[in-house]
Parts: sequence; structure tokens; C-alpha cells
Amino acid sequence: MGANTKTLRSRIKSVDSTLHLTKAMGLVASSKIRGATAAMMKSRDYSGAVDCIVNQLTQSPECAKSPYMQTKENGKICLVVIAGDRGLAGGYNANIFRETAQYNDAVIVPIGKRAHDRFGGELYSSEKFSVEDCHELSKKLCKQFCDGEFDRLGIVCTEYVSMLTQNAYTQWILPLERKETESGTGVIFEPSERYILDRAVPEYVTGKIFAAVRESYASEVVARRMAMDSAGKNAQQMIDDLQLQYNRARQGAITQEITEIIAGSGS
Repeated sequence: MGANTKTLRSRIKSVDSTLHLTKAMGLVASSKIRGATAAMMKSRDYSGAVDCIVNQLTQSPECAKSPYMQTKENGKICLVVIAGDRGLAGGYNANIFRETAQYNDAVIVPIGKRAHDRFGGELYSSEKFSVEDCHELSKKLCKQFCDGEFDRLGIVCTEYVSMLTQNAYTQWILPLERKETESGTGVIFEPSERYILDRAVPEYVTGKIFAAVRESYASEVVARRMAMDSAGKNAQQMIDDLQLQYNRARQGAITQEITEIIAGSGS
């Protein structure tokens, strides 16, 4: 019986250490949520502004000749895969890898240490990914696209819906598609629509990738906060159950000792 209570005490201590760890990680994640969501909203605004310009330009017949608007059936795919720098964020990283798995032959450009560990390539931090990093990557990808190294460019990222919901999905950014819009009516581009488009696309790709990174990071810290809250509740429940078992074992040991004392005194 003594060995049983000793084992239970050891398990309670171990789970209690885990509980303190999950609480600490949950607090760290909570402290990052406001900054991450604010950065996400700003990047959405920038991406939306660039989208507006590019959508206007793609309506021009002249822009249809741009290499950025040439579509090829069953062409080679390049994917920018955005995962986290660390784990313990529920299904955040696993959902990204599950989404990526459906594109078996794609060229992968990883952002985030977890994506780098899985796919290799140059290491970019998802948390510290700067606009400068994004611009350099964008120029490289645009050149490769125009040189025919791949025919379709997409981003595997996470959409922030709410504190409780974040969805992994793929958004396609190249080649450009012609979208009907009235916002470009009467706008004159100099020297020409195609000239402006070909020079705007690297900025467009920069905005799309950077917005996806910021949104994915906001999703990651929120997912980690929720995962740590859930883990903390489970750890507390486990401690309560173990404490109950310990109290019962200890009570049983005391009862047995009393019984032995009474039996000994009667003899």
C-alpha cells in the first residue's frame, strides 16, 4: 500500500509540473495574440489594396499577353507552405501538412521551422518573417515563374476565422485571372497597362505571401492558446483523479494499520 501511495505522489508531481508548463505557454500565447492579430489586419489591408490595382490591370486586353497571365493545363506547381516555428499548437501544423499532401509533385518553399524540418530548403521563420524577406522571395518566385520553372504558384496557409476556428487551405496567386470589376472604369495607366502589370506583380505576390504569413501566425498563437487551455484542463482533471486515488489509498493504509493494532492488542 505504501508503494502505491508513493507512485501516486510521483505521478501527481509530474502532472502538476506539466500543468505549470501549459499555463506558462498559454500566458505567452495570450500576450502575443493582440500584436499578431493587429499585424494580420494591417497586412490584409495592404494585400487588398494591391489586389484592387492588379484586378483593374487584368481587365486590359494588352495585359492578357503578360507572362503572368499565361495558363497551362497540368503544369508544374510551386507551393509556399506556411507552418509554425514550433509545435504544441493543437492541429495547426498537422492541418497544413495534410493540405500540402494532396500536391505530391509540387515544388515546396517552406516558411516556418516545422515546414523546413519536413520539406527542407531555405529556412524562414514564420514569426520573424519580414517584408524584406518576403520581397526577396517574391522576386525570386516571379522570375522562376516567367522562366517557366513552374506554371502555377500557390500558398498553403491558415485562414483566421475566429478564436475557435482556423482553417488550412490553398490559395492560388499565379497565373493571374481576369476578374470583372467596375472599379477600373476610366483609369489610365502610363506608359501602358502591361508595363505597369509586369512591375506590379512582384509587389502583388509580396503582399499575398506576407498577408498569408501574418494571418497564419495569428492562427498559430490562437491555436496554441486554445491547445494549452485544453491541456491545462486535462492536466487539472488528471490531478484531481490521482489525488482522489491517493486519498483513498492513504485512507485504506490507515484503516489497515488500525485494524492490525486492534488485532495485536486483542491477542
